[in-house]
Amino acid sequence: MISKKTIYGLQAAILLAKRYDSGPVLITDLACEGQFPKKFIEAILLELRKSGILNSKKGKGGGYVLAKNPRDISIGDIIRTLEGSFSEIYFEDESKENNEIKMVMKEVRDAMSNILDKTSLSDVIERASIGQNVLNYVI
Repeated sequence: MISKKTIYGLQAAILLAKRYDSGPVLITDLACEGQFPKKFIEAILLELRKSGILNSKKGKGGGYVLAKNPRDISIGDIIRTLEGSFSEIYFEDESKENNEIKMVMKEVRDAMSNILDKTSLSDVIERASIGQNVLNYVI
């Protein structure tokens, strides 16, 4: 399950990707456009900046920008920054009978990770612009 924090972070990164060549964007403008709580998005943007996904500029004409081209930032990068690594699925019953299920679930995790790592911010924007369901994947 993806947290609200990560959803806001992804949405903010997509908004910044759409404005990639337009210079820094103020937190207030992002919060307004994305309908994010300003204090919450401020903390999220700081976390993304510390991880190298965003850059910031202070003062007049300041704000946040993507640190790299939107083609070079994957959805997986953002999710890992805000959620941590994609971990294995844990079972309450750690008996050997679950080994087969664990192997299948590991494959599911790896496939999901692969899709997220191969999907850039640019890919998301392109799919949305042609009306393709961004979340419609078959594993």
